[in-house]
Amino acid sequence: MTMLPTRAVLLVRISYRKPEDDSEALDNGARTEFSKGIGRQEEDGRRLAERLGWTIAKVIPEDDTSAFKRRKIKLPDGTTALRTVRPGFRAALDGLASGEYDGLIADDLDRVARDPRDLEDLIDVVESRRPRIPVESVTGSLRLANDADTTMARIMCAVANKSSRDTARRVARKHEQLAAEGKPPGGGYRGYGFTAVGHEPIEAEAKILREIGDRILGEWDGWTDEQRAALDPEIGESLNSIAADLEKRGIPTVTGAPWSDRSVRSVVTKPSVAGLREFRDEVVGKAVWPAIIAEEKWERICARLAGRARSVDLTLQRWLTGVLRCSRCGHALMGWQGNGGPRYWCARPNGGCGKIAVKASFAEDEVEQQVLQLLVHPRVLEKIRTVADTEATDEARATLAEDEQQLKQMAGMYARREITFAEYREARSIIEKRIKESRALLTSRAPRVLRRLLTGDVVEGWKNLTPANKREVVLTVIPGYEVLPHDRSKGNKFDPGRLVPLDSSNIEA
Repeated sequence: MTMLPTRAVLLVRISYRKPEDDSEALDNGARTEFSKGIGRQEEDGRRLAERLGWTIAKVIPEDDTSAFKRRKIKLPDGTTALRTVRPGFRAALDGLASGEYDGLIADDLDRVARDPRDLEDLIDVVESRRPRIPVESVTGSLRLANDADTTMARIMCAVANKSSRDTARRVARKHEQLAAEGKPPGGGYRGYGFTAVGHEPIEAEAKILREIGDRILGEWDGWTDEQRAALDPEIGESLNSIAADLEKRGIPTVTGAPWSDRSVRSVVTKPSVAGLREFRDEVVGKAVWPAIIAEEKWERICARLAGRARSVDLTLQRWLTGVLRCSRCGHALMGWQGNGGPRYWCARPNGGCGKIAVKASFAEDEVEQQVLQLLVHPRVLEKIRTVADTEATDEARATLAEDEQQLKQMAGMYARREITFAEYREARSIIEKRIKESRALLTSRAPRVLRRLLTGDVVEGWKNLTPANKREVVLTVIPGYEVLPHDRSKGNKFDPGRLVPLDSSNIEA
């Protein structure tokens, strides 16, 4: 007789797109409905478990997670492939495979899998035990108790996958047509300065947008004589200064989050502000709504911001950028300004999953401590000191500097419309490939900064390093760290165990 599961896992999932920055927000009514959807799935799943006599040990919610959309990820063998990114689903599979869970409940087949590859992974785990691991769904659409059930699940998953593909194609075609007609895309989001429905200008926010543009161009009439005298009219006011002033005056963003240099740039550089319609990152024509900022002036604003790359301080500040890796999707964590201060985040705007973040000061203190412990160990010192610089690394450094400068120049050319977006994207991909190769070569050998560091007092020398040099030293002695999710059961205290060093056998004592 088959034993009833006493440690079943309940998987609930819902998909929606969150705002990517402070310039747009999800309609409150839509957000509430999404939250209710997750709650309803859990309630229905618990009722089913009660009827079946199962005991649920864990509920895994996949909030804002698509079971259809795929991303390019790096596979264990080093190759890249398109896969759905679903940490919750993978955690459920791992628990079933290890014996931590002994059954699975979901609302429906399409809540579990819309990609046949995901379903096959679940089938493999279910069939790895004798008797099979029981799987049930509220709607009855997912059962894997025998070969007939498995075959039916495969057919229904293929149908669900085709349905998603059909929907994606129709939606894409609809948005293409709306863009060609200059109409707003619709949906539950609104950009700063416009209403969510009808895309009509909101005068109070439009006034702020025009003010931001004037301050960037150095043409604002709201400065005092002293403030105006301190500004360079060829550069204008900095984005950080504008953000600080908007915060001081209590001007709200769409989301209610604090203003930052990034959100100020975002709201004023969107083509919609100039009455232009954008589709897939390209301006496709005039929009049906009126411009808040005249197109010619908007182009000057964008060009001014692109040109600032030559004069602003681009020195690396968060030295663990590129050192920390997301344990969920493998993306590099970046230095980011969060509501709680500086942090390292798997940034969604840069292709990350947005699920992993760690406070910058905690991570930097912990990595600094580990690196210094390694650098003062005699056997580690002996190994590092045998690694010498070569002409190849010198050449790589020169090439890297030239390529990074070229990227800045190209950004300015695109903003001034001297090149098309397609030309910019193609050239950027070529240059970024060279940059990646140069950086790989530089971090494969002990850098000069490390060799200088080891000639004197290591601890005192470390304190005097620039952030960029600290990162170079870290990547030489430790290839990087994987950052694990925050365990909320341990409270808000930082857990150093979240930082897991990648393979560093080349320098282990």
